[in-house]
Amino acid sequence: MEFLNKKGLAPGSTTKQAGDAAEDRALAYLQAAGLKLLARNYRTPGRGGGEIDLIMREPGGTLVFVEVRHRSSARHGGAAASVSATKQRRIVFAARHYLMRWREPPPCRFDVVSIEARVQWLRAAFEAG
Repeated sequence: MEFLNKKGLAPGSTTKQAGDAAEDRALAYLQAAGLKLLARNYRTPGRGGGEIDLIMREPGGTLVFVEVRHRSSARHGGAAASVSATKQRRIVFAARHYLMRWREPPPCRFDVVSIEARVQWLRAAFEAG
């Protein structure tokens, strides 16, 4: 049996390692659903920009910008509820930056994959506004 600390991590593991493991799990889940990975941890240059955990493409061509959230418990609203309005703005900013390379951007969507006891995929979790 594996013992976990207060944050639900194995002894000696870091929050970054837990986040990376959650992204790995979300990526495998989305790939099993037929999505293709285009980019991981896409960041805009400079300070104050945004980051997108996963940029995926659906078989129909829609680009999916995915925020992955992991929480050891559902207290305080759980993983999905932790995607604040500020975080959403930063993700949208990064998505716009990413789309500048496309001559004709395809349809896009912003999803959240929350990982608590299980993986939950929230399609169209928020809009660019």
